[in-house]
Amino acid sequence: MNKKNTVTVATVTAERLSLPRLHIADGTLEALKWLGLLLMTGDHVNKYLLNDSVPLVFDAGRAVMPIFVSVLAFNLARPGTLVRGVYPRTIGRLAVFGALATPAFIALSGLLAGWWPLNILFTLVVLTATLFFLERGGKANRVAACAVALLGGSSVEFWWPAILMGVALWFYAKRPTATALLVAVLACASLAFINRDFWALAALPVIAAATRIDVRCTRWKWAFYAYYPAHLTALWIIRIPMSHAGYLFFTLIEDLIHHGRLECQGGCPQSRDCRRYV
Repeated sequence: MNKKNTVTVATVTAERLSLPRLHIADGTLEALKWLGLLLMTGDHVNKYLLNDSVPLVFDAGRAVMPIFVSVLAFNLARPGTLVRGVYPRTIGRLAVFGALATPAFIALSGLLAGWWPLNILFTLVVLTATLFFLERGGKANRVAACAVALLGGSSVEFWWPAILMGVALWFYAKRPTATALLVAVLACASLAFINRDFWALAALPVIAAATRIDVRCTRWKWAFYAYYPAHLTALWIIRIPMSHAGYLFFTLIEDLIHHGRLECQGGCPQSRDCRRYV
């Protein structure tokens, strides 16, 4: 076999073994966001009003974060994102609406300690900032990206698995590799340490299917940002008359403490029985 034929065979083999690019149409990405918002709403109603009493809704809610992270990663992987200044704008919007959601997020309770961890919009802030430094390139920016991911990931919902999954999907969207795909899947699977199940993996076939369909869905620029603080505030307000009517509200974390599966650190007014009433 001559040199030309060898090169041809190698090229054909590489094409056959190469991983597919994840191209998702704009309308389909928007539809994925709305699916995530729908699942998130059901999950939060179940958590904050029904004390996580509907297992199916809880399980479906585990797919929300992987969907949001995937949509953000694919959008930020578009060509020209850095030049157009998309990263700073996205960080600013997420931070503002994340801050607006914080009072209701804390008031609804279920956090591990005071304000910690910060809500999921800040998770997306950390991911966006990490990708911003990676996109800029260079040793100093890579160090900055690692610092943001490590420090920021310790302070937000879903912690480092969410950040790692987003980074891996961003790399895969830019240049599909087995390493990026494997890291994304493992990061998603590692959410089981947080969720106590593997339902987060259910988001992966949904994302894969999204590459095969083209959904016509109009983009509402501010809807995603505004909906998050709005729906948490609405749930907070709804709980007020319910509490006056005698409903007791607690979270799964508090229930685990009550049954001895987590150690109570004390310090809250209801540390005796690990129930935080509204």
